[in-house]
Amino acid sequence: MCQIFINADPELYAGRSRSIRLHGVATSLRLENLFWNVLEEIGERDGLSVPQLVSRLYDELSTSGRLDEHANFSSFLRVSCMRYLQLQLSGRIPTDTGVPIRALDAGWVLADERRPSA
Repeated sequence: MCQIFINADPELYAGRSRSIRLHGVATSLRLENLFWNVLEEIGERDGLSVPQLVSRLYDELSTSGRLDEHANFSSFLRVSCMRYLQLQLSGRIPTDTGVPIRALDAGWVLADERRPSA
């Protein structure tokens, strides 16, 4: 089993920091290259650069009231990438990257999602 994981290209799990402006303030985010790659794919679907996508996610998370002093935005981005990939595997997000995320019905995409029990 471990061979499947340990034979991954080390470049995928190497961390990289990027400076991104959030509300006009430069901030540094450190993620593994694999997550930056997924964020790039998500952004490209809607014609957004990674900084534009990250800024939009930050704004929407902030507006939702779910971004507080206990939230870790880098962790949120990692989880967003994993959810994107899981939703693709389940068929809820098309693997055709030509289909914009904004064109999807969020209610339908999330309809079968199971919530963790408390």
